[in-house]
Amino acid sequence: MSTKSTEATGPTELHPPAAHGHSHGDSHGHSHGHSAAAQEGDGPRKPWAVLALMLAAQVMVVLDVSVVNVALPSIATDLHLTSTDYQWAVSAYVLLSGGFLLLGGRMADLFDRRRMFLTGLAVFTAGSLASGLAAAPLALILSRGAQGAGAAMLTPAAMSIVMTTYAGRQRATALGLWGTVASMGIAAGVLFGGILTTVFDWRAVFFINVPVGAAVLAGVLRKVPAMPGTGGRRLDISGALTLVAGLVAFVYAVESITSHGWTAPQTLVAATAAAVLLAAFTVNERKVADPIVPPATWRIRSLISASVVMAGVTGAVVGVIFLSSLYLQQVLGASPLVAGLEFLPLAAFITLSAAVASKVLPHAGAKKLITAGLVMSAAGALVLASIDTDPSYLTDVLPGFALLGLGVGPMFVAISVAAMSDVPQKQSGVASGLMMTGHEIGAALGVAALTAVAGDLTTRAGIITGTHDAYLAVAIGLVALLAPTALLPAHDRAAAAAAGYGHGHGHGH
Repeated sequence: MSTKSTEATGPTELHPPAAHGHSHGDSHGHSHGHSAAAQEGDGPRKPWAVLALMLAAQVMVVLDVSVVNVALPSIATDLHLTSTDYQWAVSAYVLLSGGFLLLGGRMADLFDRRRMFLTGLAVFTAGSLASGLAAAPLALILSRGAQGAGAAMLTPAAMSIVMTTYAGRQRATALGLWGTVASMGIAAGVLFGGILTTVFDWRAVFFINVPVGAAVLAGVLRKVPAMPGTGGRRLDISGALTLVAGLVAFVYAVESITSHGWTAPQTLVAATAAAVLLAAFTVNERKVADPIVPPATWRIRSLISASVVMAGVTGAVVGVIFLSSLYLQQVLGASPLVAGLEFLPLAAFITLSAAVASKVLPHAGAKKLITAGLVMSAAGALVLASIDTDPSYLTDVLPGFALLGLGVGPMFVAISVAAMSDVPQKQSGVASGLMMTGHEIGAALGVAALTAVAGDLTTRAGIITGTHDAYLAVAIGLVALLAPTALLPAHDRAAAAAAGYGHGHGHGH
């Protein structure tokens, strides 16, 4: 889904998401953009070609979170997907893009940024080609994973290139456009997927990336100079690998509960492997000289609490979009194109409410906005869970989408400010990266958990009963997020004011 959606790490600034729904984009990065504009004069103007190339690549990354959703029923028919395959087609991408995001950000700092960008773009484009050519579910899932790994290298490098190329007013404009691309990702991805699937077929949603990727590659080689990194520090490869392997095992264990049962050998082995690998990651982070996340970062309560809320909210939104795309097509009979259009109101409510929230934030504070957003989103999920046996889009689905969107939009803005309210400036890059990682991994876990709750998603009857249970689980999960929200500091109005909210600077939405 969106919003991706995803974003930069390391000492460079980074954009937390605005609607994943992928969804990715913006609030914290803007504060840096504006303060940078104030501190450094505008300097010589740089051509916009570099920004255009970076945005073209980022559009592909953001769209690919959600573009596959509307195409899934068509893919299922061709490749005979099971409910498990459905979930992994989405999860493989966000798990690997989120799991390797912090490592990708560190690599962009240490090595040549242009080379890192080109490497990530090449991996992403090759993964897109392989996805389009996939003839079996496993081939599709593995190539989606390759796309995610490429995105984890490409995105932080792209953000670093933008931040080092532009200064002053140009940088503020660049950050605004970056956030806009991110926050429009959810709508564009679902709609774009519907158009391509309807006009051509599902393979087109992947093939479209190949010429775009090749054009960006050629443009970067011509227009972007080499940008040597700082060098000096070592990469925590062992930390990245144990984290990603542990998360993959965990998602597999969650999914296996539905297909095999709680006590099946597959479930128990996967759960044990996940526990061992994630414990190994924790031990590794304490022992290595340069851990992916410095130990002090884990002690910032506001950051950890907000990242948990971010993961939960993203999981809910991506999960609802995943299930609703199946529901609209398989139960209500919408074509891929119509289903894409039917998601536009959800995206519009998210975008508009986020814009309003950025004005209200300095007055109400982030904690109150998140609390109100959780309650409203939970109400939206309950509306979707109460759809009767003779449903219609206008009277049943749309009101649920409206409440969900109105609740989610303000939360993405407020969570970003709350997370950063106690973070020292020198840790803002890694803190933003941690929150974006929560965002991506939350998306993967949300889809896995809701697929496990829903059960059989391969028949119309299964989808009707399964989505009812899953939407109910979303409502319960959103209410449960009130607990970590209560741990957030109450002094975040000053942080919102410092970030430029309430003064016309919330332009990522």
